[in-house]
Amino acid sequence: MPAALADSALYRGLFGDDETAQLFTDSAEVRAMLLVEGALARVQGALGMIPAESAAFLHRATLEIQIDPAGLSAETAVNGVPVPALVAAFRKAANAPEHAQYLHWGATSQDIAETGLNLRLRRVIALWDARLVALIAALGRLAAAHAELPMAARTYGQTATPTSFGAQVANWGAPLIRHRARLAELKPRLLRVSLGGAAGTLSTMGSQGAEVRAGLAEALALADPMGSWHPERDGLGEFAGWMAGLMASLGKIGEDLLIATQSGIGEVSVAGGGGSSTMPQKQNPVGPSVLVALARQVIGLSAVMQGAGLHRQQRDGAAWFTEWLTLPQLCLSTGKGLALALDLAGRISPNPAAMARGLNEGGGLILAEALSFALAERMPRPEAQARVKALCKEVMAGAGSLTDLAARDFPGTDWAATLSGPQALGEAPAEARRFAEAAAEVAGEAAG
Repeated sequence: MPAALADSALYRGLFGDDETAQLFTDSAEVRAMLLVEGALARVQGALGMIPAESAAFLHRATLEIQIDPAGLSAETAVNGVPVPALVAAFRKAANAPEHAQYLHWGATSQDIAETGLNLRLRRVIALWDARLVALIAALGRLAAAHAELPMAARTYGQTATPTSFGAQVANWGAPLIRHRARLAELKPRLLRVSLGGAAGTLSTMGSQGAEVRAGLAEALALADPMGSWHPERDGLGEFAGWMAGLMASLGKIGEDLLIATQSGIGEVSVAGGGGSSTMPQKQNPVGPSVLVALARQVIGLSAVMQGAGLHRQQRDGAAWFTEWLTLPQLCLSTGKGLALALDLAGRISPNPAAMARGLNEGGGLILAEALSFALAERMPRPEAQARVKALCKEVMAGAGSLTDLAARDFPGTDWAATLSGPQALGEAPAEARRFAEAAAEVAGEAAG
């Protein structure tokens, strides 16, 4: 099995996300860092920190010169960061030492690498936000269509009370609206320019350091952090935590689908399931299984990112390298999770007949709570609960259905009609419709 499944020719269709992955290639990283170097030179030229002619040359050259990432490998292995090799390669390719000497003026490698990363993360977030909107909208339509489709709610894996399939879909989708709001809130704390110089003081830029940083932030449309954040990793930690939270919510969709499609339950079908090499009858829920696996991986990797937040002093190579080893895979798996959940949302079909069986199995014990509250109108509630508990034991012993036994002991009421009408679903249909309306609002705002 290859080391990186998302990049594997064999497994990339199962675990990979090409749109997210293209922002984590060597070429994408080098291009982003050159953009930062060029913008820095232009800002410094405008402020008179470096010659204006050199600034114009450097800005143009960073857009035109192509650097082969493979040529930077040997030096990167020695320096622990690709920026020194990149600067050297650029100066050689530019063939204009009188101008190239001003490249990377007063910056440090971490400034260029992290600002370049944030340029790429901005595009990642835009991609994911569009997927989130589409997923929320798809789940909203599903919830609205099945707001009143009754099914058994289950707690601790056991039948509890009736609910609706639309309400279950709302449980999947409502957290996604909140996750999207959290993503918008954290963006200014994450997508910041980094410019602190060797030890975060910008001492080589004299009194103009803060002005250069503000200008660079404006040029790149990133936030100005108003200081150096080299050892302050809370932004990336928050982002990793957001990915873990999102994938936990998406993983729940996968978990619920695994149960709902299980043989003997079959309350939901997912079109396009995978086949078995030896059992022709099988249609395996591959998509939901991948979604759960990705969620578990992202949650685990997020913990690694939180640990990497322990940066020593003004810069910590070990902690920084830990982020490099972790963040790209976090993003690839999160991106795949979003894409997969969106695909699944369009392939889910409820099975009303199977849901009806789930409601009726066990002699109607799903109505026990409703019966105890109905009887509480005739007697003290503790007594009502005790009577219903006794009836439940009879049902489990094979004496008949709960409604039949209730009619025996409490005649004069059509208990099946009383307990099984639309009121049995409680707020479930309304909850489904509220989510559907909120989902439509999200889609409308995004489109507008």
